[in-house]
Amino acid sequence: MSNKSLAIEASRAKVAILLCTYNGSRFLGEQLESFVKQTHENWVVYASDDGSSDDTLLLLNKYQQMLGKDRLILLSGPREGFARNFLSLVKNRSIIADYFAFSDQDDIWFEDKLERSIAKVAAPHDIPALYCSRTRLISADKQVQGFSPLFSAAPGFANALVQSIAGANTMLINVHARELLAQTPDDAVIVAHDWLTYLLVTGCGGTVFYDSQPTLDYRQHSENLIGANNGVRDRLVRLAKMWTGRFSEWSTQNLLILNSFRQKLTPQSQRTMEQFEQARQSSFFLRLYLMKKSGIYRQTLPGNISLFIAACLNRI
Repeated sequence: MSNKSLAIEASRAKVAILLCTYNGSRFLGEQLESFVKQTHENWVVYASDDGSSDDTLLLLNKYQQMLGKDRLILLSGPREGFARNFLSLVKNRSIIADYFAFSDQDDIWFEDKLERSIAKVAAPHDIPALYCSRTRLISADKQVQGFSPLFSAAPGFANALVQSIAGANTMLINVHARELLAQTPDDAVIVAHDWLTYLLVTGCGGTVFYDSQPTLDYRQHSENLIGANNGVRDRLVRLAKMWTGRFSEWSTQNLLILNSFRQKLTPQSQRTMEQFEQARQSSFFLRLYLMKKSGIYRQTLPGNISLFIAACLNRI
């Protein structure tokens, strides 16, 4: 297919914006307005509310009246946390689209977010594809505070086993990636849905496009469930989690889900995961050998140093 044909196809693609809300009326209006301003116009918002007690539902109903019931569809979330809420949208078979974009309730999308995302994942039609990007960090009153970390190492399963490189709020996936996510066991403990998406797409032979240019303003405020993790304090918090074994618990939960997808993993991903699993249960020197043989890596030198320390302490 020619570049011109791909561009035409991309411009016509339908995008399902999967929006999870919970007591988000303070900032939700600006996020909804950023949808309206998208240069890619073929989208439908599926808003799953997890039991808001503020004016969130009033605001959603207001925008539904403005946009129409065919462009903003309201759903009731499972009320089991944000990861479960997102997964309930992914598993909802009544939601049919060419691409699926995850959205938080308090960001502000750049006008070309969808257009730029689709352009990157439009080509690989027969494999899972994931687009993600950096974010621009802003305060509650929209003052720019910096950017999320810039990663330069290639995305891959060996990286995904020990690190998630981008927030779900930046992600857009194709139908094949959606099908993978939809097969997540209902009883699985989900550490983070963005991390799970990265693991499944890379592990099952998909393609990941990491954009070094931000696609949205990521608002930092006291009500964030997950912040940017970009400062010295955040690094210290991560080290504390490593020391207490929290990261090791997360790895265990991720591996339980991955094992349910074992037959869908590529042969290389299976070998990498098996070596990683064996290393976690081995004595010191064998553990370090198997960790190295598995090829696992983080995106930065400080990250790889902390990974080595975690391996030494058997906290991975």
